[in-house]
Amino acid sequence: MNFYQKLGLRRVINARSYSTKAGGSLMAPEVIQAMQEAAKSFVRMEDLQEAAGQIIARLTGAEAGYVTSGAAAGLTLGMAACIAGLDPLKMNRLPDTRGVKNEVIIQRAHRNDYDHALRAAGAKVVEVGFNYATFPYEVERAFNDKTAAIFFLAGSVEGSLSLEQIVQIAHSNHIPVIIDAAAELPPAENLRKFIAQGADLVAFSGGKHIGGPQASGILCGRRDLILSVALQHQDMDVFPETWPSRHLIADGTLSGPPHHGVGRGLKVGKEEIAGLIIALERYADRDFEAELKAWHKRIDILIDGVETISGLCARRILPSGQLVPSARVQVDPSRAGLDAHALINALQEGEPIICTYENLASQGTIVFFPECLGDGEPEEIVLKLKEILKK
Repeated sequence: MNFYQKLGLRRVINARSYSTKAGGSLMAPEVIQAMQEAAKSFVRMEDLQEAAGQIIARLTGAEAGYVTSGAAAGLTLGMAACIAGLDPLKMNRLPDTRGVKNEVIIQRAHRNDYDHALRAAGAKVVEVGFNYATFPYEVERAFNDKTAAIFFLAGSVEGSLSLEQIVQIAHSNHIPVIIDAAAELPPAENLRKFIAQGADLVAFSGGKHIGGPQASGILCGRRDLILSVALQHQDMDVFPETWPSRHLIADGTLSGPPHHGVGRGLKVGKEEIAGLIIALERYADRDFEAELKAWHKRIDILIDGVETISGLCARRILPSGQLVPSARVQVDPSRAGLDAHALINALQEGEPIICTYENLASQGTIVFFPECLGDGEPEEIVLKLKEILKK
């Protein structure tokens, strides 16, 4: 009996990919071992973050790196850095941004519920363009003396300006670009891609395809911004005379240490840092071709099985710019006897719980992703669909 069974919890078949609500990813033994080893000793956290940041910088091509408690935390911390810079007084005030630069420009096509992470730092969203198109002049006209950053949602968003265009416009106005790349792995090349294209800060999830702890993430980018992130995230119960980083005061970088910052509640533990770094170092050596073949095989099983069920039809989808295939199952209520929402509910209310991607249910579509499925689980999903639709 495993830990979850002891708590009386049902087993989960995760067909919605590396989702936080389904528990993130499963960690390799080496990652778990690193976390166990880290748990046995004390460490000065700023030293651990500095060492981890050097590894992140090397693997991403950035000037500096930082371990966060997730991609959303990275966005909040990154936005706070863009607003406060290296001014301790501004750090102490956040999320109160009255009288300081606090606006973040976002293309309307890039708006999503995760940009709340930016507003949590005190940012005011300035939306430009339309769902189907953004023109360069619309971004240009949005700049003023309150602009702190431009936000960019990585991935293929039809009609929006490209990252290269956004970087050119932002940097010509001396404004940093923050990228949400939470789900942009694979391919592994994306670890370096956005920095190489000129982004100032990039946030990745550590608990998705990287295979790190669920409560972990990566923020990489400009050295000064990462320093601001650290100052607004770490335990700042310090005094100028004994602060290990008092050289920052001596050399004029800071006027003094800030107090606990807006990111203090976004704590990341030594165990998460250790696990993430080992997962990240393993990432470059993983056999992605073998993983991709396994994913397609799971999709084959799902599609072949679904095609035998009355009221359902399935097709393989490979989103533009993405490597991960999915099975999109269309539900015909007149033949299946229930709609997509009802079928999703039946799947997640049964034994085991089957988690699916629900965002297209209003269009009658259920999406199944293969990355987190184990051996025999695609077949189990097909059997459960048949069982539900026979009732």
